Amino acid sequence: MKPTTRGTLAAVLTGVAAAVGAAATPAAAAGTVPVPVPLEGVEQSLGMELPELGGEVPVPMPGDPAGPRYVEGRLLPERAVPQLPVSGGLPGLGLRTPVPHVLGDDFDHVALGAPASDLRTLAPGLTLDAPLTPPNPDAFGLPDLKLPEAGVLTPVLQTVPEAELGAGGGL
Repeated sequence: MKPTTRGTLAAVLTGVAAAVGAAATPAAAAGTVPVPVPLEGVEQSLGMELPELGGEVPVPMPGDPAGPRYVEGRLLPERAVPQLPVSGGLPGLGLRTPVPHVLGDDFDHVALGAPASDLRTLAPGLTLDAPLTPPNPDAFGLPDLKLPEAGVLTPVLQTVPEAELGAGGGL
């Protein structure tokens, strides 16, 4: 292969890789990946209009866990197993279907839009404490005995879903 052919091939492959990377960046930056449902082939084979359907799948992103927190009077940190925050979203849905002759002579439509909404979660965590107290000056610096402590930090789920329903002329 000639050096000019190799250079041309390398330039074309670099351009294709840059185009693919640029096309993938907006979906990753938005936090959702669009998922179209192709129904054109079914429309042509049946000879009728079918609904337009598409969705959005969220991309979950793990966050930084809050580390152990030391509290006065305890031998072990407060959060032995920290809670892991994960932010993502609920899946979105877009549906637009023809409804013949409801509002006039042309095809009318009914549309439902439920965009992907933000979702914030915290995984469950664990907190423990040893069966000993900190050193007691009245007992010559020896720790006292106490009951061991164990607790589960409850998971958290926060979201605000929304949806729109509409009707109108044309498809």
